[in-house]
Amino acid sequence: MTVTSVTLLQRVRRRDDQVAWERFVRIYTPLLVRWSQGAGLSDLDAADIVQEVFATLVVEMPQFEFDRTRGMFRSWLKTITLNLCRKQQRKRQVAEGRGGENDPLQGLLADDHDPTWDREYHEFVLRRAMQIMQSQFEPKTWQAAWELAVNRLTAAEVSQKLGISESAVYVAKSRVMRRLRQELSGLLD
Repeated sequence: MTVTSVTLLQRVRRRDDQVAWERFVRIYTPLLVRWSQGAGLSDLDAADIVQEVFATLVVEMPQFEFDRTRGMFRSWLKTITLNLCRKQQRKRQVAEGRGGENDPLQGLLADDHDPTWDREYHEFVLRRAMQIMQSQFEPKTWQAAWELAVNRLTAAEVSQKLGISESAVYVAKSRVMRRLRQELSGLLD
């Protein structure tokens, strides 16, 4: 396992870090599709929006400075995504000869600090990152962490299922979660 203290968010600021961008795209593509479809776009339009979001991020990330006092990465990402969705919907309305209708995205933009939205974002990013990072751990280590953190089994249940001690289960979870926190620092804050 290659461990680096540099976070994924810091690494994607460099356009030439192909590994970081591939991981970032794998983590965020399903979430961006979900947001786009939630904004009322078709599968094809949602795929276009995802591409536009990543094209925007390639340009903007080198200047991005993570600052908790100015806002969160997820709020910035959501704003970019929904603004592009809004632009796509306006183009469609013009092409169809419609206009002046209520903004279908208003509810999605209402509150970036909605606890339900925050929880969904965290769970989604953690789950995707864990799936992607699975290959960086021994199978039992990863499975113990997954069962405890994601499937919410008790340490005793995981211990029995995998044939390892309960303390080994906690150590496995700790190792995986520490690596996730390193990798995702700034993306979950």
